[in-house]
Amino acid sequence: QGRPKMFYSQRIHDKCYRRPHFDAGQFVEHFDDEGARKGYCLYKVGCKGPTTYNACSTVRWNGGLSFPIQSGHPCFGCSEDDFWDKGSFYDRLTDIHGFGVEASADKIGGTAAAVVGAAAAAHAAISAVKRARQKGGEG
Repeated sequence: QGRPKMFYSQRIHDKCYRRPHFDAGQFVEHFDDEGARKGYCLYKVGCKGPTTYNACSTVRWNGGLSFPIQSGHPCFGCSEDDFWDKGSFYDRLTDIHGFGVEASADKIGGTAAAVVGAAAAAHAAISAVKRARQKGGEG
């Protein structure tokens, strides 16, 4: 988009202090719910931080005092092309593929166990073939 990389090279999401809650699957479902009081991720109430490139979370507004997410409001994505035409400010983005840390840890563990099991089975099969060839050559 021809913008200075100093300010537009990272997504709001990458520098957001609520990001760990996104990764853990902890979201605000409605403004002023328990998740909002605990500082959970604002993605489900319309935060556009995962697709918005800007320095708001680093520079902050009002002399470095705050920015929308810090004040409990989702990012509008105002620096992105055609942001006015991308639906309501409070519509959740549908093309974001998030994951929960807990869920991904289970998936990673399951996948790792399957890979190790397959490797052990392959090693056992290859070893058995080698032993059979060695015995066949001796007799």
